[in-house]
Amino acid sequence: MQKKRLRSVVLLRKLITCAICTIGLFALFLVHVPRVPKLPDPYKLPTQYDTNFPKLNAELDIDQAYAPPHVTKASLSSLKLVGASGSLWKMPPNYRDFVPCIKSNDSYAPPADSKGYLLVHTNGGLNQMRAGICDMVAVARIINATLVIPDLDKRSFWRDSSNFADVFDQDHFISALANDIKVIKKLPKEMLAAPRAVRHFRSWSGLEYYRNEIASMWANYQVIRAAKSDSRLANNHLPSDIQKLRCRACYEALRFSPKIEAMGKLLVERMRSYGRYIALHLRYEKDMLAFSGCTHGLSLEEANELTLIRQNTTYWKVKDINATEQRTKGFCPLTPKEVGMFLSSLGYPSNTPIYIAAGEIYGGESRIADLQSRYPILMSKEKLASDEELAPFANHASQMAALDYIVSIESDVFIPTHLGNMARAVEGHRRYLGHRKTISPDRKAIVHLFDKVEHGSMKEGKNLSNRIIEIHRRRQGSPRRRKGAVSGTKGMDRFRSEEAFYENPLPECLCRDTPSAVNASKPLNASAIR
Repeated sequence: MQKKRLRSVVLLRKLITCAICTIGLFALFLVHVPRVPKLPDPYKLPTQYDTNFPKLNAELDIDQAYAPPHVTKASLSSLKLVGASGSLWKMPPNYRDFVPCIKSNDSYAPPADSKGYLLVHTNGGLNQMRAGICDMVAVARIINATLVIPDLDKRSFWRDSSNFADVFDQDHFISALANDIKVIKKLPKEMLAAPRAVRHFRSWSGLEYYRNEIASMWANYQVIRAAKSDSRLANNHLPSDIQKLRCRACYEALRFSPKIEAMGKLLVERMRSYGRYIALHLRYEKDMLAFSGCTHGLSLEEANELTLIRQNTTYWKVKDINATEQRTKGFCPLTPKEVGMFLSSLGYPSNTPIYIAAGEIYGGESRIADLQSRYPILMSKEKLASDEELAPFANHASQMAALDYIVSIESDVFIPTHLGNMARAVEGHRRYLGHRKTISPDRKAIVHLFDKVEHGSMKEGKNLSNRIIEIHRRRQGSPRRRKGAVSGTKGMDRFRSEEAFYENPLPECLCRDTPSAVNASKPLNASAIR
């Protein structure tokens, strides 16, 4: 009897335990567990780009978790609305007013009989070489020369072994300029022993210099070699047809090679899968910091390393640089931390996709940790593509920079952290393509405000944001004429102070949108990234 009673108690206990477990499981299913949104697989082509659908609660929770420290949860949703449909992505004012007008006028004659051959040794990084090549196209026209496909720089800091055809579409370059100049791939064998001169063309020279001083050399030489190509042609005061030729060379003839264009378009598509994006030219590589002497936020050991690089690089003329003075004057690139503060102050929400267009950041991942914490969707070509996909371009700085150039041109917003050759080239190309939004940070004003934040006399928030927004209200790529020399400058400093031709090809290559301008503006090729 007692055993039967004991069995009943044990059975009842098991039934109660099962009931409690069932109730617990049922209650668990009733509780809402937010689903972490899955980001697109970076190694697969995206299937859709539309990101304007209302966000799920789970996505909002994730966004709030990643919000910058000074942005409250209450303000985050309103900030997103501005980012989705307001001024953050809006094109600059009057961007539709101008269209490309690069067609030559009716009196423009086919290339005259060649008087000799022009060899060109380009110098610098990708975009410095691009500008130099386009200038040499114009020089060849001025002096009636046959242009031999230029040699790319293989001796600079990057030690890139790429040839012209590795970076650019050589055949298209030759055919696209057929009505302007004759271009050949190699110097004819019979010319290898011909009299030749090596000449450093004078910087920022005009028409008379080339027609008189350089063209007169054909009397004694059959081959002229330009020892350098950068900044050898004036920005201003050249005939309209020469200026338009520079634009045709830069924006139509000088395409990237097919393999670079294909990979660039693939990166753009993958970046688009995250939605509208910012291309950030984060100029914080070792060579840039060493050249500029900028050491803010670096350790003493790092600063000494950069100084040693500058001292040992023979073709960098300035050796002794005051880092504090450089930064105060706005000559230093923004640090990754400062970039995060800048973007937050402009109002870009933490879920904004950002593409880092740069080489290896000095200091590695730890240097961009603060920026990454503010903006988790921080992408680069190395994150968007596999090692196997990037293998053909690896160890070739110019080819890797070309990929960044394509993604930057196609971005919804482009922001350079320093006004270098790439920043100028991309801004000019985006102006040519319809004045796409480009925000140019006022570094001198920004670092003054950020120093206040660092010293505790100002906090991140509404006051700082209002100041930053107001400073940059007119620095977003609106149409305007190219700036001339700074008043009071003389000699070479006068030319240096001018806005570069390829930074802003208005007025020569961009005209007001009228029927006659549209007819004159039809490009040789309409591809946006070419």
